[in-house]
Amino acid sequence: MVKILAIESSCDETAAAVITDGYRLMSNVVASQIPTHRLYGGVVPEIASRQHLDAVVPVVRQALEEAGLTAAELDAVAVTQGPGLIGSLLVGVSYGKALAFAAGKPLIAVHHLAGHMSAPFLEHPELQFPYLALVVSGSHSGVALAEAPGRYRLLGQSRDDAAGEAFDKIARALGLPYPGGPAIQEMAARGQAIYDFPCAWLGDSYDFSFSGLKSAVLNFLNKARMKGEEYRIEDVAASAQEAIVRVLAEKACRAAGEYGMDTIVLAGGVASNQALRDRVEELAGGRRVIYPSPQYCTDNAAMIGAAALAKYAAGEFADMTLNAEANLPLYFYVQ
Repeated sequence: MVKILAIESSCDETAAAVITDGYRLMSNVVASQIPTHRLYGGVVPEIASRQHLDAVVPVVRQALEEAGLTAAELDAVAVTQGPGLIGSLLVGVSYGKALAFAAGKPLIAVHHLAGHMSAPFLEHPELQFPYLALVVSGSHSGVALAEAPGRYRLLGQSRDDAAGEAFDKIARALGLPYPGGPAIQEMAARGQAIYDFPCAWLGDSYDFSFSGLKSAVLNFLNKARMKGEEYRIEDVAASAQEAIVRVLAEKACRAAGEYGMDTIVLAGGVASNQALRDRVEELAGGRRVIYPSPQYCTDNAAMIGAAALAKYAAGEFADMTLNAEANLPLYFYVQ
């Protein structure tokens, strides 16, 4: 039985998990920094990296203890190489390399988005390749074909603000707490999408752009406040959410049709948004729609371990020259 320790530290969660064959978890530990960064309305990179330094040793120790294993009993150590905040990534990569070297175990480098696209296997091990993946998180929005384990074809991605970033910035402008996605969703449930905020379609491209939407919402709020015009936060939240969800869902479902995919996978923190799930299922045209439970949508090490299992089986190991890459492209992994 293969046993892999996975480490994730790409943004503001320090996470470690032990996974075995069949995507079975022996442990899954996450130390979140949300309470700290909520004070600033978003992630502060320097604070994030320092908190990773404090958390990585106890988090990995707890993951091993809950799995009932020592480092010597592992078969490999997997770590997120990128993309993400460089200071945060370096903590995980450095510790993962040190642990693998000390224990004499192979090292596996995992792309963060490949981890998100592998998260559904944790609860749906019957999922078959190929499938269309819509990955939507705080820093990344993209559409990709998952053609086979370790083989991903990026069809489109964010040109500026990702969907999660747009949610966070709009929420901050509305006086809502960080993270913005859940706060916007809660407010939107009590409002109506009565404002026609812009959607950037970018022609036939599968790329995304949410900076225009963010600016439109901020301009609306500034003008309303200057003129003393009243508005309901709930309606602004619902309208902004509608503009984001519409583009994400329509592009994902169009890509699934164009490439003949029978399954659409939603992944990343924004995949927890119920409006997005409902819209994709509405437009899916009978295709199967799969999304992880909330704990596997946000950053976690279980998904990194899920992606690492295929790389272990293929003998795809990294050496001690491995370095973190803040802008690691997904196509790096296409063979």
